[in-house]
Amino acid sequence: MIFGLTLLAALAVPLAANDLVQQRTLTQHVPDVVARGTAARVGELPARQMMELTISLPSRNEAELQSLLAAMNDPASPLYRHFLSVSQFTARYGPSQSDYRSLLGFALAHHLRPHALVANRRVLDVQGTVADVERAFDVRMGLYRHPTEPRSFYAPDREPTLALGVPVLHISGLDDYVQPVARVERGSQAEGIEKIHTGSGPQGNFVGSDIRAAYYGGTALAGTGESLGLFEYRGYNIADVENYFAQVGQENDVPIVGESVNGADLKCTGKCDDSEQVLDMEEALSMAPSLTQLVVYVGHNDVSIINQMASDGTSKQLSCSWGWGPDPTALDPIFEELAAQGQSFFVATGDDGFRLKKGVVWPADDQLVTAVGGTDLTTHGPGGPWRSERGWKFSGGGPSPDGIPIPKYQVPFITAQNGGSTTLRNVPDIAGDADTDNFSCFDGRCYTHVGGTSFAAPLWAGFMALANQYAAATERPPIGFLNPALYRIGSASDYSQLFHDEVVGYNGKYSAETGFDLVTGFGSPNGDALIRALALGR
Repeated sequence: MIFGLTLLAALAVPLAANDLVQQRTLTQHVPDVVARGTAARVGELPARQMMELTISLPSRNEAELQSLLAAMNDPASPLYRHFLSVSQFTARYGPSQSDYRSLLGFALAHHLRPHALVANRRVLDVQGTVADVERAFDVRMGLYRHPTEPRSFYAPDREPTLALGVPVLHISGLDDYVQPVARVERGSQAEGIEKIHTGSGPQGNFVGSDIRAAYYGGTALAGTGESLGLFEYRGYNIADVENYFAQVGQENDVPIVGESVNGADLKCTGKCDDSEQVLDMEEALSMAPSLTQLVVYVGHNDVSIINQMASDGTSKQLSCSWGWGPDPTALDPIFEELAAQGQSFFVATGDDGFRLKKGVVWPADDQLVTAVGGTDLTTHGPGGPWRSERGWKFSGGGPSPDGIPIPKYQVPFITAQNGGSTTLRNVPDIAGDADTDNFSCFDGRCYTHVGGTSFAAPLWAGFMALANQYAAATERPPIGFLNPALYRIGSASDYSQLFHDEVVGYNGKYSAETGFDLVTGFGSPNGDALIRALALGR
């Protein structure tokens, strides 16, 4: 909800600036290449240029929250899957109302115009000139020559400090050293010339309903009563979505709700490319064709987008097919909130095979998300059931390049055979079809031979909507963060009946193996069997 500045000013706590000492934020902001002096400074940002920033406050009662999350994911605990509402979480673990008002007062006093207030009080999105930003945070915004890309980037020359009497976790938007990357791949007909294509689309390419038939195969569950959220850095053209369903001879009756975060444009116009955004929508809607709504969150930075997903709390399944610079200290508190509220977050691992890159794979390698790799699927003809599957040669998989420690739930599954790290988080956790044999419409046209783990993440979010529908119908709570249940299932004797466990495939270094591996994780979903196991709390 957008608030007028008059109301914002009335809510803000007046600042006694002379009584406050400059304090640093709890996280770092200066890129290493600037801090080390290896990036040449080539100029300064114009003083009147506008900047979009997101200021984050830390959580409260962190130790208690960790204990609660552990209990929520323990089937033996009386708190198992007793998830919190947004208001319950905020009251106990979110920033206090007085701290949020103080932050708001600070922003107004420094001519940083707030976009909105959020229900969980975790972030404040603001807009201001470079000059106002420099004065507010005691920095100089410089332009630097990028050491590995043919462009310049902006960044502060020192860590920001604030004359504010409450701790600040992070300020997003102070640099653009790493730019977001989409995980969509465009192949060619020649790439698959030796492959038998079994989809319903042109040239035998898969359409979304083929994927639903392969991984679910039923008709009883379609996501009824469920909301699904998509993370996007750019807007979309709804005409592309409509064209897709017209081309595949189907109708989409799900309301598509665009959620603009920090003033982002929901439309994709001019030279804008909406391939990632639209294919995410096509896959999610095809897997769960009776969703109550599909919410497309479009924003300028990751922290504010994901926080809006948490602050809304309406979508229990969320999907992201983008990668950007690692920022676990800024995002982990929000991922913890998602987990506490019973929301699952699926992230594509990218299409670089074993060559996972900083600034590309993140946030798939975070401990609190479910990382989705890629497979090469074959079905029993157009619209037919699953026939076979292998690990996709470009499936992003391997130990975290961002230094994320291995989570406890993953430790027992690392073996000499799969080659995983015993100290770093390994991805992916699961997988789905990502080969360049998919049909999609975007940018005003329709294309064959499109792929990437961009397809796998939203199909899994759609599958989770089916599972949560089943859970609700059987009077059970939502499934929530998938990984604890996923890795319990992975150690069960009937694991292979719940997943399609790919044992063939190679991503350049790691091979698909029986059980967990660093190409496909535990594999792709095996319909009703997995849905029931997840809903029953296995």
